Amino acid sequence: MPSRHKHFELSVPLGNGLELPHGPVKLDSEFYVERSPIEERCYETIRQAGALIRIKAPRQMGKTSLLDRIVEYAEQQGYQTIRINLLQAKGDVFRSLNKFLRWFCACMSSKVKLDAQLDEYWDCDRGSIVNCTTYVQEHLLEQLNSPVVLALDEADRVFQSPEIAQGFFPMLRSWHEEAKTIDVWEQLRLVVAHSTEDYGLLDINQSPFNVGLPVELPEFTSEQVADLARRYQLNWDDTQVQQLMAMVGGHPYLVRLALHHLAHQEVTLKQLLQDAPTEAGIYEAHLRRHWGMLKDNLELAEALKQVVSASEPVRIETMQAYKLYSMGLIQRQRDQVMPRCELYRQYFQKNYEL
Repeated sequence: MPSRHKHFELSVPLGNGLELPHGPVKLDSEFYVERSPIEERCYETIRQAGALIRIKAPRQMGKTSLLDRIVEYAEQQGYQTIRINLLQAKGDVFRSLNKFLRWFCACMSSKVKLDAQLDEYWDCDRGSIVNCTTYVQEHLLEQLNSPVVLALDEADRVFQSPEIAQGFFPMLRSWHEEAKTIDVWEQLRLVVAHSTEDYGLLDINQSPFNVGLPVELPEFTSEQVADLARRYQLNWDDTQVQQLMAMVGGHPYLVRLALHHLAHQEVTLKQLLQDAPTEAGIYEAHLRRHWGMLKDNLELAEALKQVVSASEPVRIETMQAYKLYSMGLIQRQRDQVMPRCELYRQYFQKNYEL
């Protein structure tokens, strides 16, 4: 009997420029999947004076792709935009709050093509937070004299330095609050993307993480997976969609990687699913990276072992749940957790020799 998966032919040939599904989805890509009404709400919010948008989701769920589109929309409105990936802060930048905030101000100035002039605003008697705030108000907002969108990606990096996090995030919160009483601060609109809910010693009531518009990115629905398959020119029906989602759920990166390989006719769906949780599968590098991170954290590894060995959702220690969720390995069901998808369950069960 011929394989039911043999007809994964492209309705028209795909060009050689078919993008790899790694990193954020390009702004002009036909493979970006809108998760309505999320985009519309973000665009509406960013037009508001003193806006704050918080994008929270595990790794590879589309945070940066959404942030990029908010920035692009703001530019189309004529706003100034400052986009900073906090992973770019290297080495001794995290040595002290003062060092970090000077780096931060220099980055902001560079993005809007203003001379830094840090020493003109830095007074050691005032403290680095007041210095940074004065710098933003007088050197950026007052000079630019237009709405300014400050978009911060990978905010989790700052949580790794508690002293800096306890100064930096309350400062952002204070900027958001200033917009209620000081006209010039109405020009600033903040967008913060992060993965974790483990805020460490940070007082949530003095941070930007319980104000503004919260955006939590969901997985793709079956309709969105089917639509994306059509964009990859795969002649699918609901059967194939459900077979793929039974293995990887609606995880955006895992879905796109599968469709990319299938569109190139490198593998059939049957073979892809059979090999998926093994070293021979298309997810080998992705899975190995997670396994390597777990081996460096034995408590986290033990927590995940408990999750994947259970046939039903289980309860694990809160901090471990936060970390595994931010890695994208688990999903929540009220106060319990389970593997995010069958791919992770099978792969980690094998590695734990369960």
